[in-house]
Amino acid sequence: MLARHGWSRRQPSAGPGYSIVSTEEDGHKVSTLGSMNGHSRNGKGHAPRRKHRNRFVKKNGQCNVYFANLSNKSQRYMADIFTTCVDTRWRYMLMIFSAAFLVSWLFFGFLFWCIAFFHGDLNAPVVGGSPSLLKPCIMHVNSFLGAFLFSVETQTTIGYGFRCVTEECPLAIMAVVVQSIVGCVIDSFMIGTIMAKMARPKKRAQTLLFSHHAVISVRDGKLCLMWRVGNLRRSHIVEAHVRAQLIKPYMTEEGEYLPLDQRDLNVGYDVGLDRIFLVSPIIIVHEIDEESPLYGIGKEELETENFEIVVILEGMVEATAMTTQARSSYLASEILWGHRFEPVVFEEKNHYKVDYSRFHKTYEVAGTPCCSARELQESKMTILPSPPPPSAFCYENELALVSQDEDEDDDEVGVVLGGSTKEEGGVIQMMDFGSHLDLERLQATLPLDTISYRRESAI
Repeated sequence: MLARHGWSRRQPSAGPGYSIVSTEEDGHKVSTLGSMNGHSRNGKGHAPRRKHRNRFVKKNGQCNVYFANLSNKSQRYMADIFTTCVDTRWRYMLMIFSAAFLVSWLFFGFLFWCIAFFHGDLNAPVVGGSPSLLKPCIMHVNSFLGAFLFSVETQTTIGYGFRCVTEECPLAIMAVVVQSIVGCVIDSFMIGTIMAKMARPKKRAQTLLFSHHAVISVRDGKLCLMWRVGNLRRSHIVEAHVRAQLIKPYMTEEGEYLPLDQRDLNVGYDVGLDRIFLVSPIIIVHEIDEESPLYGIGKEELETENFEIVVILEGMVEATAMTTQARSSYLASEILWGHRFEPVVFEEKNHYKVDYSRFHKTYEVAGTPCCSARELQESKMTILPSPPPPSAFCYENELALVSQDEDEDDDEVGVVLGGSTKEEGGVIQMMDFGSHLDLERLQATLPLDTISYRRESAI
């Protein structure tokens, strides 16, 4: 469609002032572009290299924490055996329940064998080629294998009808009752644990997506830290809200060293911007103001900082009404200064389309100040958007135009100029507009009542 208007179909990096960063590797290339052999683009030496930092929260949301020297760990875990079974891995849980069934079958099988042994059922005398008239405690249990089979039939309520307990031994009847109760307890515990493990909202976090990078750029005249979140399922996250914390080492005034000092990052708690309607990907914005821990950090300081930003998305799963939490983190090296996220939501004829291939992509914006928000405030500088050159077109608008339907007729797409005859001014043919400036110049030179063109919103 762009080609029909005179714009060439090219990659979105056509206009001057921005470039594309598509993946984590590309972002690393941008951050290290032009810095080789220890020198920057202007030939000056780099600032001290950033110290390597272990993640407190991994990209997949797992906390990188190991507990050591816990006293009475086994007793504490066994006291909450249900949570322990729910938290354990599937293979270990199945092994535990299989072992529980097998041990109970063997125990009661041994108990039935002992009852039959002491009652004399195993070596009952044979009179005249037929068994003795002595009535056994358990019918057809003449060995340990028979007692084990009777135990399995009792606990699983199979009931083949071949082996059964008689009223000869009350002890055997009591053993059957106890085994039935134990079997019900094991079954209910196993079913409850499996259901709780399957219904855990923890797996719902696997379909909640965070962008690979966070960015710092100007929005509404202020420096802001931004990252993007998305929901891969059509089912909603009810009461979804976000929060963020900056974690870095801190030394108090008294000299106390805190290796993991946590500071909140305001993402709009006061005005309710932290509560989001996560139907399509949303960019979360943290305004870098006087209360922000990033207030004194500029582009050069960011290259040497040693902190981690933990981002958290919480909400209730629509299907189960259980609360789920998705986590991720960004190191200082994963924050791109002077970048913005590519748009991913495009309006179609009857719906909105979300292009997740652009979810992690960013583009560099020229003119972003390299100083910190504090320096901007102290110098009382006002960040004004620079006007685009006559041949440039807004990056987001270009992507929106690319995504529009291209099946329209050529006669309906072009900019048609009519109303003038050859004798009055000649025939005005279709023109290629590079920006709104060209359109305004044309409008100023021709009478409005003789010109017919389509606005940008109708393209």
